[in-house]
Amino acid sequence: MSPAIRFRIPRGVLLAVLATGLIAAGGCAARGLKHPETAPYPLPTVDRPSPTAKASARPDGATLSDEQAQAALINETDLGAPWTATRGAATWRDGLLKARTTAGECQRLLDALYSDELLGAPARVAVGLDDADTEAQLRYQIGARRPADVDAVLAWLRTMPVRCARFTATTELGLVEDVQVMEAPLPEVGDARQGLRVTVATTTSDDEEYLLTMDLAAVRVGEDSFAFTNAGLGDVPNDATQAAVQIGALRLADIRKQGLAQV
Repeated sequence: MSPAIRFRIPRGVLLAVLATGLIAAGGCAARGLKHPETAPYPLPTVDRPSPTAKASARPDGATLSDEQAQAALINETDLGAPWTATRGAATWRDGLLKARTTAGECQRLLDALYSDELLGAPARVAVGLDDADTEAQLRYQIGARRPADVDAVLAWLRTMPVRCARFTATTELGLVEDVQVMEAPLPEVGDARQGLRVTVATTTSDDEEYLLTMDLAAVRVGEDSFAFTNAGLGDVPNDATQAAVQIGALRLADIRKQGLAQV
């Protein structure tokens, strides 16, 4: 397929898919989008956290208080224009990510992307940001799991580009999706990390084609962790993914350091 092809939505298809939440209003996508593997790092890399951190009293192993966890979230100011506070979950989430596959571990990946349980459990705190120019959406969360559990999730994510490099899934509307999973490089921050790029392509009965592109990143910084997706129908700014990893790790490490200083 030529990279120049753009996806137009006939009126009949538009009414049907909007009723079921397949695409965002006014959304369009182009296949073959290319992004740099990494963007210039906006901040210095983060030093490894001190191994002498005090053990957590929380059952999930996290060292941050609720207030610190909230402060560790990134926001629209961190990423700059055109990012703004989210207006709600993107409508393509139900339309494209709510799908079933018989490809073993790949269902677990689809479920994690749809539910936002990227670290294997509900987030402790989370925030959503929208790119008003491209209609991409970034959903960022601070995890609530023990470091060993986070590392197990990261190890599982590393297997996805092999186990689920390419598979098919079927949406609730019966659309057959071609899903591809690739490894995505991340800035070398924190203690452990993993990035993936997931694309979901489908064609309607009227031969209209749609492509969802999603960056996934998960990072552990000491006993705490964060994860996010940056996704959309159309251009997904890879530089925002790189910046969110860099800024998120730096902020989490800084807040952890402040917490230790208060002990």
